[in-house]
Amino acid sequence: LLAALLAGAMIGYERSYHGRPAGFRTHALVCMASAVLMLVTVYEAHWVKTAADSVRLDPTRMAQGIMTGIGFLGAGVIMKDGLSVRGLTTAASIWITSAIGVLIGIGFYIPAGFAVVLTLGTLSVFRWIELKMPMNYYAQFIIRFSVSQAMEEPALRKLVADHGFSVANLSYRLDRGADFYEYRMIIRTIEMENQSRLSAMLSQLDSVLEFRIAPTGD
Repeated sequence: LLAALLAGAMIGYERSYHGRPAGFRTHALVCMASAVLMLVTVYEAHWVKTAADSVRLDPTRMAQGIMTGIGFLGAGVIMKDGLSVRGLTTAASIWITSAIGVLIGIGFYIPAGFAVVLTLGTLSVFRWIELKMPMNYYAQFIIRFSVSQAMEEPALRKLVADHGFSVANLSYRLDRGADFYEYRMIIRTIEMENQSRLSAMLSQLDSVLEFRIAPTGD
C-alpha cells in the first residue's frame, strides 16, 4: 500500500506542478485504492472458505471493475469550453495510475516501477519534445464590427493570412438590433507567436468592436 501511495504521489505531483485540478492527492488515492482492491483478490483464500474444486474465482474481474470505475473519475476532469477540450492528459494519467496500482496490488513491483518511470517521462520529457516539434496550432477566432464599418470577407482573410494563419472554416452573424456584424472561424498556424501579432494588429483597428482568439489545445 505504501508503494502504491508513493507511485501515485509521484505522478500526481507532476500534475499538481502544472496546475491541473486532479493532482497530488487524487493520483495517490487512485493508485492506493486500486492496490487495495487487487489485494482483495490476491488473498481471496483468506476470506473465501470453499472446497478446492467447488468454486473458482476470477481475480481479473476485479481489475476490469477498477478500470471501468476509473472512467467516471477520468471523465470528471475533462472540461469543454467552446471548441477547446482540456483535461484529457490528466484523465489518461489517472487511468495509468490506476493500472499501476493494480500491478502493485498483485505484487508486480518491477513492471510497476517501469510504468511509473515511463509515465513520468511521458508527462515531462514528452511535453518538452511536443513544444519543440513543428505542429499546427488551432484557435477559435471571433471578431465583431459595427454594421456600417464591417470588413469585407476577402480583406479579413488577407489580414489573417498576412499574420501567418489559414482559415479552416468560417461562419457569419448579423444583428442589426445590436448593430454588429460578426465573423466566427477556426484559424491555424505553426507559430504560437502569430496569435499575439494578430491580436496587437486588431487592437489598433477602430472598426473592431471586439474580438476573441481562444486556443483549442489541451
